[in-house]
Amino acid sequence: MADSGTAVISSGRAESPADADRGIDPITLAILAGRMEQIADEMDATLFRSAFNPIIAEAHDASHGIYHPETGDTMVQGKNGLPIFVGVMAFAVKAVIDKAAEQGGPRDGDVWIFNDAHIGGTHLSDMRLVRPYFRNGQLFCWLASVGHWHDVGGAVPGNYNPAATEVFQEAIVLPPVKLVAAGELRTDILDIILRNTRLPQSAEGDVNGQLGALDLGIKRMDALLDEYGATTVNDALAALAVRAETLLRKEVEGLPDGTWEAVDYLDNDGIVDKPLPIKVKLTVAGDRLSLDFTGSAPQVAGPINIALPTTIACVYVAIKHIFPDLPANAGVMRPIDITVPEHSLLSAEFPAPTGGYTETILRMIDVIFSAASQAAPDRVVANAYGTINALSIAGKKSNGQRWVMFSFYGGGHGGTPEGNGLNHGSAPISMATIPPVEILEAAYPVAFRQWALREGSAGPGKHRGGLGAVYEIEVLEENGAEAFFFGERGKFAPKGVAGGGDAAVNRFDYEQDDGWHQPPMTSKMRGIVLKQGQKVRLQSPGGGGYGPASDRPAAEVARDVALGYLTEAQADAAYGTAWKEKGQA
Repeated sequence: MADSGTAVISSGRAESPADADRGIDPITLAILAGRMEQIADEMDATLFRSAFNPIIAEAHDASHGIYHPETGDTMVQGKNGLPIFVGVMAFAVKAVIDKAAEQGGPRDGDVWIFNDAHIGGTHLSDMRLVRPYFRNGQLFCWLASVGHWHDVGGAVPGNYNPAATEVFQEAIVLPPVKLVAAGELRTDILDIILRNTRLPQSAEGDVNGQLGALDLGIKRMDALLDEYGATTVNDALAALAVRAETLLRKEVEGLPDGTWEAVDYLDNDGIVDKPLPIKVKLTVAGDRLSLDFTGSAPQVAGPINIALPTTIACVYVAIKHIFPDLPANAGVMRPIDITVPEHSLLSAEFPAPTGGYTETILRMIDVIFSAASQAAPDRVVANAYGTINALSIAGKKSNGQRWVMFSFYGGGHGGTPEGNGLNHGSAPISMATIPPVEILEAAYPVAFRQWALREGSAGPGKHRGGLGAVYEIEVLEENGAEAFFFGERGKFAPKGVAGGGDAAVNRFDYEQDDGWHQPPMTSKMRGIVLKQGQKVRLQSPGGGGYGPASDRPAAEVARDVALGYLTEAQADAAYGTAWKEKGQA
């Protein structure tokens, strides 16, 4: 809802524990929580095994969940899907609920499909399927599936268009429409979708995989309710939400009251080479938490805007990182107030482009961590590498067949209160994994000439950050290829916390006849023409350090040098020279 026309406020809805308890015993509640989570996990696994494109099948860029029949609130999510998807899917399900109401209500066997990011969050590559679940003729809940499709049309293969100034330049925009009506597939809708992709076979395989996952979810829900009854399961769902709320309130009460601020920057929007601030003011007051993003950049021309549902879901992901033992449902958000400026980068309006949403939510998580580290340094890690480095290389084979290699790449995670950051990890917004080199080389006419840890990329600290990576990719296709790059952290390094140092910045280079070049916009570029034998090189950031570098044991510094994680000169610059004697003692 709007606050005097100046900001958008989102507050969780409290529910009395007495109203939601309804007498369900703890053992039954634990069993049902596990069973319902397993349903979402099985839906994830079904799609991972059946999807055609490696972004879902190998990288697991997808998610499933169970949602409230009236509000669309998240009730259950799986452990293996993307948390950001589960958060925004509450808004997607609510959009379908509203759409169904306009059409006379949902029917058993209906399935809606859409990718409109301003309604359902994230970006147009993420295709959402939403299906009602009925029990004895009554709507019990909604099941939803979302997966990142390989290509959904638009100006750039793979859909990460760094030069887009409106969503129509990114991909086909599909509002919520029925793909399946009362169990009958609408082939006309499917035909439209498949006509608007460069890879129709991949898209058809993915949509069938998602439909199969929803079918499995229906079967598993039937079995669960056959065994326990609709009333008991419904009571369990309500009780789980209240327990999540109660747990977060207790966690927040354990923090000191006060207000802490942090700000960080995006390199640019891909159109204008100007840094863009993301700012947060975090306030703890008793058992409530508020996050105010006033002061963040206004909506921009380029594709790093995010819609309000994505912002709220990103806060959910950050809170789950800070308080990892919380159950994953909408109850977590009830003690949290979120203030987002209208017309800002974090509440963009249609048709603002949102293709690079991943970069913006990663920076949001960074600033939330940086603010929270001032209140509770024992709960927060330093900034991770902060970009998925979306790289698309595409072309045509000699037989005329199109190919599109889209992938994201890893980097270092931040140092923690307990130890060093993870080397070469995946982005902390998800459980998605980096596609294996063997899969990419087998599927596309490319060869990885380097896939290695990046020397000297970790932020120094008592517990250093993890190392980033170096990827060098050569085009093998005789017709050449075209590359498109969408990254971040090319100018503003991942930050350390609690006195830790910053990591190395991102770097992207591409080869031409006259040698190696870097993008004019540092971290974003489209239309890079590559001949056979020419290469691109990506050097991803490490993670920030945790705690002062002066507190790092000399033996640990010496070990890092011996392992090739940094050179002696880099160690001297970061930690001084005393490590040489002490580390060898």
